[in-house]
Amino acid sequence: MISWLAEPWSHLFMRHAFLAIILVGLICGVMGVFVILRGLAFLGDALAHAIFPGVVIAFILGGNFLIGALVAAVVVSFGIGAISQSAKLSNDTAIGVIFAGGFALGVTLLSTQQSYARDLNSFLFGSILSVRREDLVLTGAVGGVVLLAVFWFRREFTSIAFDRSFAQSSGINLWMFDQLFLVALAMAIVMSLQTVGNVLVLAMLVTPAATARMLTDRLRTMVALSAFIGMACGVLGLYLSYYRGVPSGAGVVLVATGVFLIVFLFAPQSGAVTSRVRRRLHHGHPERDQFGDDALPV
Repeated sequence: MISWLAEPWSHLFMRHAFLAIILVGLICGVMGVFVILRGLAFLGDALAHAIFPGVVIAFILGGNFLIGALVAAVVVSFGIGAISQSAKLSNDTAIGVIFAGGFALGVTLLSTQQSYARDLNSFLFGSILSVRREDLVLTGAVGGVVLLAVFWFRREFTSIAFDRSFAQSSGINLWMFDQLFLVALAMAIVMSLQTVGNVLVLAMLVTPAATARMLTDRLRTMVALSAFIGMACGVLGLYLSYYRGVPSGAGVVLVATGVFLIVFLFAPQSGAVTSRVRRRLHHGHPERDQFGDDALPV
């Protein structure tokens, strides 16, 4: 058992991959809590696609794609904020316009390259096994900035997430903190691109946080649980990829989805199955069936 656990760590590329997915699980787990509390899952997906041109331009120029994605993330974040200020356009409309246009621009630019199909597959579904030491350093630095922003402005983010009207009446500048949140979210997404790719990044933001939401009503506990679940599912997903040949990004997301389904069904307080059992026990005797008087309710 010990050798089974230790074998992947004997390879340098796997050690880099494990460290990268742990960082991504931590940051996306924390940011994901605020994403689901604000009902912004679509925003996370849109940002992941809208910053695609920055990744492609960096690739074409031979630069670090994380830096290109970061620049694009900031531009897209402020673009969404600027368009959504129009009285005739909603925030969702601004997101939709930039999401579609940005992704189309990225695909168009990438199609000019000879290795179009292979590179598009890498960008869309991740390439965690190619993570280098400098990528880890940049990911750690970006992640540190995101965590610092969330910690420093946790009261403002929490107030806006739960009651925007109260937050505004308390003197919080909604537009400024919305922009700050967009930039932090975009940076968290950028960190995830190389590990799980453009298509699956939404799962790392939403699934661990949704799982934690089923387990607790306390915000601090939810943040800690979401981060832990994100990191644990990332590590388990890499083991699945290593031993079963599953694509690494897909493996991570499948594990996270499996954990969510288990919690959804069997969470002590809110699980679908456990709630049904508790209601039956509360309202009377368990139903009897052909198996006899001692049959458990289902």
